[in-house]
Amino acid sequence: MDALTISAASGLRSRMDTLDLLANNLANAETSGYKTDREFYGLFVSPEASSEQGGEFVTTLPVVERQWTDFSQGTLAATGNPLDVALSGRGFIAINGPSGPLYTRNGNLKIAPTGEVVTGEGYAVRSLGTNGKPIRVTSDKPIDISPDGVLRQEGQNLGQLEIVDFKSTTSLKKMTAAAFQNTDPQSVPAPAADVQVQQGRVETSNVAVPEAAMRLVNVMRQFEMLQKAVTLDSEMSRQGIQEVARVAS
Repeated sequence: MDALTISAASGLRSRMDTLDLLANNLANAETSGYKTDREFYGLFVSPEASSEQGGEFVTTLPVVERQWTDFSQGTLAATGNPLDVALSGRGFIAINGPSGPLYTRNGNLKIAPTGEVVTGEGYAVRSLGTNGKPIRVTSDKPIDISPDGVLRQEGQNLGQLEIVDFKSTTSLKKMTAAAFQNTDPQSVPAPAADVQVQQGRVETSNVAVPEAAMRLVNVMRQFEMLQKAVTLDSEMSRQGIQEVARVAS
């Protein structure tokens, strides 16, 4: 396989990664609290020969080096549902995942049959200062949620949403569409500052649909051009072999 085909194949692979990312963003454009994923391109240095630099042959190939998440706030949309909450400002609602705490900005909450307040994915919302115990309410009584996240029914405090923030979000790994896991034990969550809970609203995804759609079209065009480059290089190689065979005969 020559240098042109290698470079084109690497370009195809990176565009496939980008297409998957963009398609996932668009698929979750209506998911509350969803955060856009973006890619960071880099160059892979290969010992395969294509150009000479400093007496050594190297090939640089385009690759998606890493993926990162845009945590900018989405629009806070009114729903009228008293169990919906949106965070205005930095921070995450702490919830109990299958193997430990997770963090989300999807405030589309529900009441489980057990009385626990849970997310749409069924993860219990953690009550502040209780070492992760869930908040329990009565389903047939009105619920009031204050700007600091305290849940009340008939004037009785039932618990407070555990809202935390991180100095850096680089340690947060997306586990579901809108829930993140902290992968760095050194990055300890702290109580969020300057954040307000708004009842009866949800935070929409921060996916810019027109931009994502335009990028999707552009990447598909790039993909098609790279496919043509591979086909052209293969045809040139085939013709070259045929010409050599004619001369040899």
